[in-house]
Amino acid sequence: MTTPPSNVPLAAWRDPEQVFCGWAHRYENAFWLDAGPGATTGKSWVGIGEPVASDAVERVVLRGSAAEDDSRSGERGPRPGAWVGWFDYDAGARRAGAPSFPDSGGDARWMQVRAVVEFDHAASIATVFAAGDAGELAAGLLDLPRRGEIPQPTPVVASARHDATTYAALIEECREQIRQGNTYQLCLTTRFEVQGAVDALAAYRRLRRGVSAHHGGFVRIADRALLSASPEQFLEADHGRIRTHPIKGTRPRSVDAEVDAELAEDLRADVKERAENVMIVDLMRNDLSRICQTGTVTVERLFDVESYPAVHQLVSTVAGDLRPNIQVGDLLGATFPAGSMTGAPKLSAMSILHRLEGAPRGLFAGCFGWISPQGDLDLAMVIRSIVIEQDHAYVGAGGGITWLSQASSEVAEVVVKARGPLAALGASVPPSWATAAPGA
Repeated sequence: MTTPPSNVPLAAWRDPEQVFCGWAHRYENAFWLDAGPGATTGKSWVGIGEPVASDAVERVVLRGSAAEDDSRSGERGPRPGAWVGWFDYDAGARRAGAPSFPDSGGDARWMQVRAVVEFDHAASIATVFAAGDAGELAAGLLDLPRRGEIPQPTPVVASARHDATTYAALIEECREQIRQGNTYQLCLTTRFEVQGAVDALAAYRRLRRGVSAHHGGFVRIADRALLSASPEQFLEADHGRIRTHPIKGTRPRSVDAEVDAELAEDLRADVKERAENVMIVDLMRNDLSRICQTGTVTVERLFDVESYPAVHQLVSTVAGDLRPNIQVGDLLGATFPAGSMTGAPKLSAMSILHRLEGAPRGLFAGCFGWISPQGDLDLAMVIRSIVIEQDHAYVGAGGGITWLSQASSEVAEVVVKARGPLAALGASVPPSWATAAPGA
């Protein structure tokens, strides 16, 4: 008989960053699913776990529609026994039948949660949950060292998979594919790299201060770490209701309040951005219809502007009621990779992008988060993110290309998206990109 996890509410609030620094220094496989600096709503989780095979996670049966008599109960989140990790883009492309690069360096990785500290930001309550003795872990939190100052990295210039001129030429090739009728939207991406070992904990602390987001996260499994300030919630399954929140459309923020408001309104009204967004909404409606009950897929919101420290984003929400006995693998087969990171039609878009980009995306454009044994999940897009490996780190960035795209604007958008994560590494964009997007 399995012993249920124990839990111990802490007598006083603890700083999530201090707990994260303490546990991540002590344990190899660690995570922080982060509601952001100064969060006053939602929850964050700092935890540890043991690596497991990703195919075991894919066999998890998702909770059916909320209308069903579902006896599987439990609080949402990565409690002990749940899984935290990521699925990479290239494996998703192969699953969808698109060409992919066999050695992508971004394989799916998951850990099963052994212990976690749950932070309820609205109630200012922190609770330790553990598969073993939660009391011992709770007592250990009192002895964690102070988090200390964040060390600053040595400034470097990142290398780029494509220079800005080449990327601009690829944009024109995307437009030619659209003109020929092979696709009507493509998410063209590139990669920036920084060589050498990286202090992942310090880099994440810098990232969350510079590019905070509601779906930020640090996940380290063995020798690879994902540091994310993702603003895009890819999939949320809650008591049988599945939602996706595609982002298409970006504007930089301004320190001038009047200019900033004008930028947000320009994004909301821009014909190209709205067309790009609605194309992906239609694609996601089709994807969800493959695993949802007939007639339940709806667009819950369309063309909302969400504002973050560095950018405004145009966001929509598509939702539906899951059919019974849908496994995580079925969900991935229907929806992943996300339409916001491929284009439409999806298979044609991925095939074209494979040729144009000419190299794997790896973990970038994949998804990460948690999946519970009860069949709920919360997965975010791997964007505005850093992937750290033993001897280097990389940042992916890109944008949606339509017939109305202008190469200069698209190049500037890539710089806007890449600068924050690169800054957390102490890196700047290469000269060709800086020159092509001055002030972006």
